[in-house]
Amino acid sequence: MTTEEIEAANLGAPTRPDGRIVLRDHDPRWPAAYQREAAGMAESLAHLDHRIEHVGSTSVPGLPAKPVVDMLLIVPDSADEAAYVPALEALGYRLAVREPDWYEHRVLRRYAIDPSADYANLHVLSAGCPEIGRMLRFRDRLRRHRGDRELYADAKRALAEQSWEYLQNYADAKSEVIAGIIERAAAEAE
Repeated sequence: MTTEEIEAANLGAPTRPDGRIVLRDHDPRWPAAYQREAAGMAESLAHLDHRIEHVGSTSVPGLPAKPVVDMLLIVPDSADEAAYVPALEALGYRLAVREPDWYEHRVLRRYAIDPSADYANLHVLSAGCPEIGRMLRFRDRLRRHRGDRELYADAKRALAEQSWEYLQNYADAKSEVIAGIIERAAAEAE
């Protein structure tokens, strides 16, 4: 993403790392933090057909990660913010990113969720969105294939040593490695 795209998508100031990205070894408390967050969301969103998944590096045992619990919320229409944002705001989440041109993607963020994690990112996509399958294939491939998990960990560590203007720039720099892993996951599924 360009600087202009990053700034336009963020509802406040985009996340800027202070120097390098801080990665931690996998923390066994991350899945429990996810479970607590998901349970609260499931109750608050009982009025809405939805699904919640633990995604991102904290969802993969053995993978180093930023101490951020990434989750995916799948709803009928992610553009219909009134259907889910108020319920999540009641839990302390705040809408942080709105990307109408990229699958109507939204990100809500909540801080101080767990001593093991700095915050939670809740990615919201509409049911049927192709990005959902991509995210889950990537996560599942990393969980099952040590070689790809190690490849991704090495790429993350190397990139974390660099300085980044925005956290999104670091995420974008991993795109080529991620694409290769997803391609292998798709080939395996055929």
